Amino acid sequence: MVANQGGGGGASMVAVAASLSAASWNATPMTQPPRVAPANDRFYARTFSLVTCLVLGWALFKIVQPFLGPLLWAIFIAFLLYPLHLQLAARLRGKPQWSAAVLTVLTFVVIIGPLTALSAAFAAQVGDLLQIVQDRVADQTKGNVLNLANVPWVSQGLTWLNDTLDVDLAQLQSWFTQGSREALQTLASLTGKVFMGAIGTVVGFVLMEFMLFFFIRDGGEMMNTARELIPMKESYKVKLFDHLAAVTRAMVYGTGLTALIQGALVGISFLIVGLPSPIVFGVIAALVGLLPFGGTALVWGPAALVLAAQGRWGATIFMLIWGAVLVSLVDNVVRPMLVSGRANVGTLTVFIGVLGGLAAFGAIGLFLGPVILALIIALIRFRLEIRRAEKALVTDLS
Repeated sequence: MVANQGGGGGASMVAVAASLSAASWNATPMTQPPRVAPANDRFYARTFSLVTCLVLGWALFKIVQPFLGPLLWAIFIAFLLYPLHLQLAARLRGKPQWSAAVLTVLTFVVIIGPLTALSAAFAAQVGDLLQIVQDRVADQTKGNVLNLANVPWVSQGLTWLNDTLDVDLAQLQSWFTQGSREALQTLASLTGKVFMGAIGTVVGFVLMEFMLFFFIRDGGEMMNTARELIPMKESYKVKLFDHLAAVTRAMVYGTGLTALIQGALVGISFLIVGLPSPIVFGVIAALVGLLPFGGTALVWGPAALVLAAQGRWGATIFMLIWGAVLVSLVDNVVRPMLVSGRANVGTLTVFIGVLGGLAAFGAIGLFLGPVILALIIALIRFRLEIRRAEKALVTDLS
């Protein structure tokens, strides 16, 4: 009996001790302050996260680098088609996959057919143009299109050059023809790279079409995810994305579409007056039409001089009127109509963005360059607005 009571008393003592220990364990977090990680641990965690992001970012870039061009084109086209995708998906009873499929097929039909025919004609006319230039250089006759002696109002200047600098007409003509040949070769090569870069290889185009479907279908979700990751107030996020959308559409519908129309008009004028390679010079005119100054006058202006050198004064007057009135009318009337209601891009931004983007990204850089610069400018302006608001708040509180 004593043993049993002692055993029972020992068990009860153990139970009481265990309950007291558990109570003290549960009460410890409430009575002790939470543990704060040392500064060294926080520095290590941030450094580790930064290094990990850099390594993963570098690996991601190496993965997508082989098809970076088709990827950028797919994102760009999907962004432009997204408003149409929303309308079409609504008509298809909320089926975004069907809308994305239809727009992907239409993109293939609209792009691959015209660009394939245009690229073949462009390549053929580049060869013909270079052959014409070589024939003109080999045949230095008075009937040559580049013989400046046929221009009456240049004769006095040629005489002055001969008397003052001892530069005769033959030397001047040789320099002019050689420079013209090199300039045409450079322009044709550059324009060909840009033009073919816009089309890409067959594999690149297939990849672009494949990725385009997913970017159209899931573009809205991707955009919302990107917006959530930006550490910025929601109001500034809305302003930023609206500004980028307006800049992109202004560049495409305003600058890009205007340049295409002007290039087509210049090519038509070359065809009317009988100048060689109208498609080549039309594409070149569309390319230089993206520049904020000079523009298509860099193409139809020299063409008018060539016609004057040939003594074709009627064609010269037609080219001058066509370029100065009709082509310029597109720039002064159509561009403002297309850009109306959208963000206006500064002249310097367009100039640096077009040339720098072309060198950095190829054909897509014609539009991507100005958009990136516009993004940088917008972020700087938003930061300045935040700083001014903070200064105003401090001033009011003081």
